[in-house]
Amino acid sequence: MATFLSLGMLTLACKDKNQDNKEPGIQAKEIKEPQTWAEKLGWPAGKKVLVLHADDIGMCPEANLSVKPMLTEGQIQSAAVMIPCPNSQEFIHWVQGQPTLDIGLHLTLTSEWETHRWGPVSPKDSVKGLMDQTGNFWRSVPEVVQHATAKEVETEIRAQIEKSIEWGHRPTHIDTHMGTLYADKDYTEAFLRLAMEYGIPANAIDLTQPKVAQHFRDMGYPIDDQMIQLIKDYDLPKLDFFGYVPGAPTYEEKIEAFKQTILSFPIGLTEIIFHPSEPTENLKNITDSWQQRGWEAQMFADPAVVEFLEEEDIIFTNWKEIMERFEKMDN
Repeated sequence: MATFLSLGMLTLACKDKNQDNKEPGIQAKEIKEPQTWAEKLGWPAGKKVLVLHADDIGMCPEANLSVKPMLTEGQIQSAAVMIPCPNSQEFIHWVQGQPTLDIGLHLTLTSEWETHRWGPVSPKDSVKGLMDQTGNFWRSVPEVVQHATAKEVETEIRAQIEKSIEWGHRPTHIDTHMGTLYADKDYTEAFLRLAMEYGIPANAIDLTQPKVAQHFRDMGYPIDDQMIQLIKDYDLPKLDFFGYVPGAPTYEEKIEAFKQTILSFPIGLTEIIFHPSEPTENLKNITDSWQQRGWEAQMFADPAVVEFLEEEDIIFTNWKEIMERFEKMDN
C-alpha cells in the first residue's frame, strides 16, 4: 500500500476588500479537514491510532501456536479466525478462556493453497457457486466472482458467524480473507448488511475521502459511486485507512519496510494485517510464504520494532475498544 492521505488542520486568514487598510473587525477563521474516525471515537487529533491484526488464524496449527503468546503478551491487539479451516475450532475453544482478547472472524470464501484445502461451512447444495470441482472453495478471488452469487456469499458468511457463536464465541469483528467481500459490490452489500444486523463491526474503510478511494481503486477494487454509497450507509465505525506488513528478502529489510509503512500511514485509525505462523516443515509444505509468516511471528517482540513504535508515539487499540467508544458517541 503505497499511496497515502495526509489529514490535518488548515488555518485560513480570511480577507476582504478592507483588509489592506487594516480595517477593524477582520478575523481569522479556522477551517478543519473532515474529522478522522480516530477523532470521532475520542482519540486526540493528529494521532496515528493502530490495530496490529493477525489474519489466517485457524488455518493450520502453526498459526494458532504463534498468535497465542502474541495476544496474551500484548505484542499485538487483535486477530481473526478462518472458521472453515481445520484448526479453527481448537482456537475458538482456547479463546473462551481469554475473554479480554479481541478475536474476530476472517470470513473465508477462497482456498488458495495447492494441497491444504477447505470448503464451505454451509450445506453444499446451498452454495454450489462457491465450490470448485473438488468441493472446496475456489483458489482465487476472480473465480469466486465469476461463479458465486451474492446470495450464496451471504449464506456462507452468515453460516461462519453462526458457527463461531455455536462454538461459544461471539466475534468482536468481521473482515474478509483475500479481500473477496470487496471484489463485488453485491458481496460488499451483503457483508456490511450482516455486520449491521449482528452489530459486529466490519473492516469498512471510509471511502468518502477521494485519495483513499483512489488508492484502493488503483489496487484493483471496484470502487465506484455505488460502493462509496454502501460505505456511507454503513452505520458502524469505520477505519480511516488499511494496510499490511510488506514482504522482504531478509528479516532486517522486512523490519525496515514495516517502519516505512507505518511512517507513510495517514493520521487516524488504521488496521495493519499480517500472517504469523511458526515456520515448521508442515508450514513449508503448505505455502511458499512460510518465511515471511515466520518473521511476522517474531517481529512484534523485536526490541527494534517495539522501540520504533514507542518513538513514533503510536496509540494502539482493538475492535473491542473501537466499539466501546462508538457506543459512547453522541450519534
